[in-house]
Amino acid sequence: MGERCCLAVVRVLVLQAAWALSGGQVRYSVPEEAKAGTVVGRLAQDLGLEAGEAEARRLRLVAPGRRASVEVSGASGALLVSSRLDREELCGKSAPCALRLEVLLERPLRVFHVQLEVTDINDNAPVFPAARKNLSIAEFTTLPGSRFPLEGASDADIGANAQLTYTLSPSEHFSLDLQKSNDGNIEPELVLTKSLDRETIPVHRLVLTATDGGRPSLTGTMELVISVLDTNDNAPQFNQSVYKVQLLESAEVGTLVTSVNATDADEGINSEVTYAVTNFIPPSGKDVISINPNTGEIHLTGTLDFEEVKVFNFRIEARDKGTPPLTGHCKLVLEVVDVNDNAPEVWVTSLSVPVPEDASLGTVVALLSVSDRDSGENGRVRCWVWPASPFGLEATFAGSYSLVLREALDRERVSEYEVEVRAEDGGAPALRASRGLRVPVSDVNDNAPLFAQAVYTVLARENNAAGAELARLWARDPDEAANGRVSYSVWDGGLGVGGGGAAGSSSGVGWRPASSYVSVDAESGRLWALQPLDYEELQVLQFEVRAVDAGEPPLSGNATVQLFVLDENDNAPALLPPAGSAAEAGGVAAAEAALALAGAGSESGTLWAWAAWGAPAGQVVAKIRAVDADSGYNAWLRYELWEPRGKGPFRVGLYSGEVSTARALDEADGPRQRLLIVVRDHGEPARSATATLSVSLLEAAEAALAAGSSSSSLSAVSRSAAGVELGAGAASAATNVWLVVAICAVSSLFLLAVVLYGASRWAPRAAVLSGPGPATLICASEVGSWSYSQRHSRSLCVADGAAKSDLIVFSPNFPPPPPAPAAKDAQPEPSALLDTVSANTLLNLYFSLFILPLFFCAFGKPLRTRFVSVISEKAQSILAYGSRQLGRRCGACEAAEQRTVSLQAQERVRVGGSAPVRRRARL
Repeated sequence: MGERCCLAVVRVLVLQAAWALSGGQVRYSVPEEAKAGTVVGRLAQDLGLEAGEAEARRLRLVAPGRRASVEVSGASGALLVSSRLDREELCGKSAPCALRLEVLLERPLRVFHVQLEVTDINDNAPVFPAARKNLSIAEFTTLPGSRFPLEGASDADIGANAQLTYTLSPSEHFSLDLQKSNDGNIEPELVLTKSLDRETIPVHRLVLTATDGGRPSLTGTMELVISVLDTNDNAPQFNQSVYKVQLLESAEVGTLVTSVNATDADEGINSEVTYAVTNFIPPSGKDVISINPNTGEIHLTGTLDFEEVKVFNFRIEARDKGTPPLTGHCKLVLEVVDVNDNAPEVWVTSLSVPVPEDASLGTVVALLSVSDRDSGENGRVRCWVWPASPFGLEATFAGSYSLVLREALDRERVSEYEVEVRAEDGGAPALRASRGLRVPVSDVNDNAPLFAQAVYTVLARENNAAGAELARLWARDPDEAANGRVSYSVWDGGLGVGGGGAAGSSSGVGWRPASSYVSVDAESGRLWALQPLDYEELQVLQFEVRAVDAGEPPLSGNATVQLFVLDENDNAPALLPPAGSAAEAGGVAAAEAALALAGAGSESGTLWAWAAWGAPAGQVVAKIRAVDADSGYNAWLRYELWEPRGKGPFRVGLYSGEVSTARALDEADGPRQRLLIVVRDHGEPARSATATLSVSLLEAAEAALAAGSSSSSLSAVSRSAAGVELGAGAASAATNVWLVVAICAVSSLFLLAVVLYGASRWAPRAAVLSGPGPATLICASEVGSWSYSQRHSRSLCVADGAAKSDLIVFSPNFPPPPPAPAAKDAQPEPSALLDTVSANTLLNLYFSLFILPLFFCAFGKPLRTRFVSVISEKAQSILAYGSRQLGRRCGACEAAEQRTVSLQAQERVRVGGSAPVRRRARL
């Protein structure tokens, strides 16, 4: 233990002595560009710290004033590279590059100085000031041996890494000489070894390379661009020594003869060449050509004549602008070629224009004369006219021609002709001449006016204002002046307007001319209305408009105008009387009959209909019929129930007008229902009409009798209106409807008669007073009575109090009185009323009213008219008979009621007001 302590003391003393000798600093060395994490040195160990002591005493690095790029590892106490180390960035060209760092140690606090030297590596290549250097050296004047200093390269490294050597790319004209300056740097110089010739090599491109002394070495380059300056050492040279040109004698002044070209191998002003003509043979050639001094183009300045000079010789000079100027020469030979240089000449000696378009073929329009000053083939002339139609040339004698008409003319197709008379000689090449003629064509009235459309369709709304424009008509007349001046008029010889003619009139007016409705402006063709149009009177108006020109004689054209009048909603719906048929089906029979009677006799316009109590929902009781004089949507009618509103017992079909039950009818609905029905159309704005329908609620039997009575009345009304004219189709339809109504009515009456007969035959007869047994009294209310209408009703039995549908049975305790003698005018018992109608009678009635209709339906129309009258008479007789029998029975019922009342009074007196026993029964 004592030895260890001694060793520790000795170690501390040695370290203190070492720190004292070294001045208290630790030195490390690291190469630049070392990777991050590279260990520079074991700092904690070098400072004499034990393992773990560096972290315990917080050993850390302080780099005052700059980024250290190194750090101390807290765990191991080693000095590490933390970021990129660039010696050139830290120290530049200074050597050595030492970084001074401070290391702090706590407990106790101590400061240690660390010196870090960053050593250089060859990481920078030589760099020239510029990537390219331009030099200009004159050719020939710059002698070999001339020197041109160059800027050297620089290297950011130091020492051997910054020592540079230079090399030059191979060249026969240049070499490189290296000179050492006073500061020890090497300066390169470019030396000219051979004279330059710009015309041979105008530009020399060399590469200067600098190499440093590092391992491995790095290089940098610079391009040398040497431009050779020109000197005037070349004379202009023509591309041809002799230029030969052939030119026609007819060449015009300004014609390009040829273009000479001389080139100079020099550049700049030394290569600019000017041209000039220096010699003329013959001397007259001086006025024949001229040369452009800059372009060398030679143009003709005078006329050529083969008969005077056949060949011209010229000398051309080219001179550059160098100092001194140099020249070059060539020769120009111009040969004149003989040509046919005299063209034919054409004159017009006489012209007769304009030419009428109806001129006859062969008419002479013009006289012409043709000549040519040449001779031989060059003076022989051939003539023709273009275009080839409608004119042609006819030769009269040598050199004279006539322009004549070959085809018919039409001024409307071509109003003027441009005619060209052409002449051509026989030379080679042939010369041509022409003379233009303008031949106008005068007009004649040969075209009638023609409308743009054969038929015009015009739409106009009714009730238009008088004078409103309806359309514009236009007719074209290709003639001119008065022959093409068109006037318009409505042709009264066209279709007029009648009751059922083109206008479709429904008012029955007589024939009226179309000019009473419309008129047309004579000049503009504007069609306008003379009066407001009424669609209900006039739907279509068809007429003709005539267009007449002012020619002599005048010509005309026609066009048909169809004027369609568009409907406006200007008519309200009108209620119609019921249809002539007695019934359609079920409840409709009574409804139609009631409407007929109401329409015929009611001054207030109220329509009448009957419905039976207990009628199911949906049964039709009446049908409102209305018509609108308009058309389309304006005549599309809808029916609405205006009163009563809410959930009433009736409803009306929106578009059919059928009034039907909305639910089953009962006695709580009252004896009569008044319905206010509004009929509206679909126009804009909508128009309407109202109809009042009074529906009487009856028993089923009363409704049947009312329907039969109404059918009889309808038959009479139908016969009174038989004078109305109907077509074959309308009469047949009415007969069929009557046939169906008659069959339905007869079948109903037959069934009613069978029921009544069976009731009277097999039902037990009620005895008013039958002896000491129980007496029976039958009383029916007025609601259940048989009636022809609500205003005329008959009660079978009427009690003292309120009418009730009850059967009251009394049980009297007195003996029956003696029988009274029968009066002569006593009525038969009610049960025997229907005995008068025997079974044979019912069979005969059924055969006549049901079998016969089926028979005559099979045998066609001849029997139908007769059968309708027979059915009507039969129906009236049956209704009259039924009315009499019902009256008799009701009288007997009233007598029985009186006897029953008297017996009831006696019973009350005898019994003392005992309560009667009530039994309900339906009559």
